[in-house]
Amino acid sequence: MQTGLQSVVTLGAAAGGVLGGYLVDKVGRKLSLMLCSIPYVSGYIVIISAQNIWMLYFGRILTGLASGITSLVVPVYISEVSHPKIRGMLGSCVQLMVVTGILGAYIAGITLKWRWLAVFCCFPSCIMLLFMFFMPETPRFLLNQNKRSEAIASLQFLRGPHVDHEWECRQIEANVEEEGLSFSEFKNPSIHRPLLIGVALMFFQQVTGINAVMFYAETIFEAANFKDGRMASVVVGSIQVCFTAVAALIIDKTGRKVLLYISGIIMALSTALFGLYFKMVLPTPNNSSHPDLLFTLNTVSLGTESSLSWLAVVSLGLFVAGFALGWGPIPWLVMSEIFPLKAKGISSGACVLTNWVMAFLVTKEFHDLIDFLTSYGTFWLFSAFCCMNVIFTAFYVPETKGRTLEQIEAYFRRS
Repeated sequence: MQTGLQSVVTLGAAAGGVLGGYLVDKVGRKLSLMLCSIPYVSGYIVIISAQNIWMLYFGRILTGLASGITSLVVPVYISEVSHPKIRGMLGSCVQLMVVTGILGAYIAGITLKWRWLAVFCCFPSCIMLLFMFFMPETPRFLLNQNKRSEAIASLQFLRGPHVDHEWECRQIEANVEEEGLSFSEFKNPSIHRPLLIGVALMFFQQVTGINAVMFYAETIFEAANFKDGRMASVVVGSIQVCFTAVAALIIDKTGRKVLLYISGIIMALSTALFGLYFKMVLPTPNNSSHPDLLFTLNTVSLGTESSLSWLAVVSLGLFVAGFALGWGPIPWLVMSEIFPLKAKGISSGACVLTNWVMAFLVTKEFHDLIDFLTSYGTFWLFSAFCCMNVIFTAFYVPETKGRTLEQIEAYFRRS
């Protein structure tokens, strides 16, 4: 049931990515975020009042739909209102708030029943609706809608009264293209190249195995004789929050690519260690016909498990820290930076769709992978993908540190 509910959320989020790509261009960034409150609150109300499993599924689809929209619109909104010098930090704060919310849900879940947890989860979306009412629309969207005076007012709100708003407005106007986007324009490298980079980043983020590792975090801690298995999620969530905060603080100094390199290398090493751990603790290859890791860990002799449990815990901690440092927040940040204005909605939608579909496939097919490749083979496959992440970053991902969105667009037009 847990796997099914998790899979339903990712499918709802994939649909939300498509819908968000449409909304962000048609009704704007601000209104799209405000509208997200409707499926969020509706979904949690359905969950609170659920009388059967199908109501839970429907509630989770609605909250997944809202998650897909917000995962697209929030990075776009932040990138378009931020100053280039702090855009990386603010963009990384998206993932920081996500993992902080997950940690809060873990902690609340220790003491609250699931219906009360759903009540608790209603509040953030209501707060978002309230606060977004006082926030401006992004200047880039307003200028694209020929609302110059409103764009100037937005810049005054965002930059303060003592900045040359006219200069920044002219810089944005120079890159605003009023005409719509036709399918034939995707032949243009300045449009399809950033799209391919964004989609590849989302693909590689999910095939690192993050969902598989997180799904079995509690099992691994229990195998290591952790006193309270329920606290395992809190420990993992705390690691995520700490290292995502570190990434947010240093990303505008180190750059995006450096953190992607470090993150990819750490994850490659940690998943290789995971594979080594399962290679050493599983009694015989014949057990690969039972893909449940909890089953396989429980069949391991006590001496072997106890002597090697530290390896699993260290590998888990390293992987979560490495992911939070780079491949967690940065693909979302780069997605919000590299697309030209007129292609931002459809390109961002394609990226979010890729991310959530891959999350669904990895979560759903993880057991089948273990059945086919064995537990250690599966984690070594994840390690190989992490190495591919590093290679892809080196050759294809542009460094966007310190550049304005207009300069990034100009870079892709030149190349």
